[in-house]
Amino acid sequence: MGTLTSCSFSTMNLRFRMNHPISCNFSRRIQMKRMSKRSFGRLIISCSSSGGGSSSNDNGSSNDGKLENDSSNLATVTEETAEERNGGGEASDSEDSSVSISSRPTISTVGSTYNNFQVDSFKLMELLGPEKVDPSDVKTIKEKLFGYSTFWVTKEEPFGDFGEGILFLGNLRGKSEDVFAKLQSQLSEVMGDKYNLFMVEEPNSEGPDPRGGPRVSFGMLRKEVSEPGPTSLWQYVIAFLLFLLTIGSSVELGIASQITRLPPEVVKYFTDPNAIEPPDMQLLVPFVDSALPLAYGVLGVQLFHEIGHFLAAFPRNVKLSIPYFIPNITLGSFGAITQFKSILPDRKAKVDISLAGPFAGAALSSSMFAVGLLLSSNPAAAAELIQVPSTLFQGSLLLGLISRATLGYGAMHGAMVSIHPLVIAGWCGLTTSAFNMLPVGCLDGGRAVQGAFGKGSLVGFGLATYSLLGLGVLGGPLSLPWGLYVLICQRSPEKPCLNDVTEVGTWRKAALGVAIFLVLLTLLPVWDELAEELGIGLVNTF
Repeated sequence: MGTLTSCSFSTMNLRFRMNHPISCNFSRRIQMKRMSKRSFGRLIISCSSSGGGSSSNDNGSSNDGKLENDSSNLATVTEETAEERNGGGEASDSEDSSVSISSRPTISTVGSTYNNFQVDSFKLMELLGPEKVDPSDVKTIKEKLFGYSTFWVTKEEPFGDFGEGILFLGNLRGKSEDVFAKLQSQLSEVMGDKYNLFMVEEPNSEGPDPRGGPRVSFGMLRKEVSEPGPTSLWQYVIAFLLFLLTIGSSVELGIASQITRLPPEVVKYFTDPNAIEPPDMQLLVPFVDSALPLAYGVLGVQLFHEIGHFLAAFPRNVKLSIPYFIPNITLGSFGAITQFKSILPDRKAKVDISLAGPFAGAALSSSMFAVGLLLSSNPAAAAELIQVPSTLFQGSLLLGLISRATLGYGAMHGAMVSIHPLVIAGWCGLTTSAFNMLPVGCLDGGRAVQGAFGKGSLVGFGLATYSLLGLGVLGGPLSLPWGLYVLICQRSPEKPCLNDVTEVGTWRKAALGVAIFLVLLTLLPVWDELAEELGIGLVNTF
């Protein structure tokens, strides 16, 4: 618990209770020998399994303390000075011999004392914290799992967010994947389903492993601590409510896309910052039917995104939570938060599952965007076209250039541009997919970067992403709300895989690199000089 020291040993009682699994067995009496010839106070320690120790001072007061472990033993720790202001004091143990040290009333020592509040705080943290690894199991695992043929343990450290696990450091005696598979099999035979074994890179390693690759360590956590819990009822309710709000925001986007057809009082309310009185919302009812196709397109992209995640996770036996859709009136939806409900087997699975969703959503969005651009230039579909401000196409360098190449200078260089609603659905879907592919936190892009390049690389990517979002370089007017969303909901990196060491391969890293490059082109706005030169909207148009 700590060293009992102080600068002035006056009458002091420390009462505490020990319930830690690795506490000593105090069923036998403990006697302390004289620490030094010169005495600096009275220290009486008596431990008994049947009764209790007591000490009394000049004033006749007695103090009892209890020290309890699995066998419910009692102990009293009492410190007194030999000289008080009213004279010397005497101490005696009622049952056993004691060691007394008499001294001057004041001394100087180095150290700190755990007071009652601190000890109670430690006990509360242990009660509320996750269950730790049983020390007897650690001893058994060291004897039966590790050795000369697998992994020679040289040191142990705490492992996990709260130090609830054990990290075994040492020397690897074979190929990491083979050793890990062997240790997992032996752990299941020895301990059943009680623990999960993780192979991670050794923290603060001084160099790589002599056999190649990083030095590895093995962490062990109880299954109920390391595995995510099931989805609760209130989480289903929240997910359902968020989905309803996302439907509403998608319909609102479809209505807003028909701004040229809306009644003037409705347009004034949504565009004039000085407008206070809301219009009659019954005026919007006739426009709901025409807004539904665009809403279906936006929702379809989000659902396709989530289906991609589930299809990639199913063959790897990885469970996912229900998606929590995030509504947004500008894009219809910011995407969805989907959690892992089981531990990922390796980094390859993390990369594949993370990329499957954005790739699926981007594939559907690209199809709608391309078809919409073709229909926009087809005279037969003129009745279905809607007019939008040309400045919309200046929000994305990649999509703006593609639109300019397809529609031509004459159609794009004006205040308004006539396009098919599928263009807006594809544009919003690609923008949402690009936002979710940003390499930060536990976004899809952050998970993929962590799996492909490691947690250290994610820190660098994350700082660069936050800087670009903060400066408004990426995403334009959406950079601030998206940055706040990430900071609030998605800032923490994903937890390690069971095998968090084995590399993912070159082609996965290359695919991720190309995806991040396309993300930057999608979220980077068209600067005024290029927009004016290419005729992407009117630069001086508000």
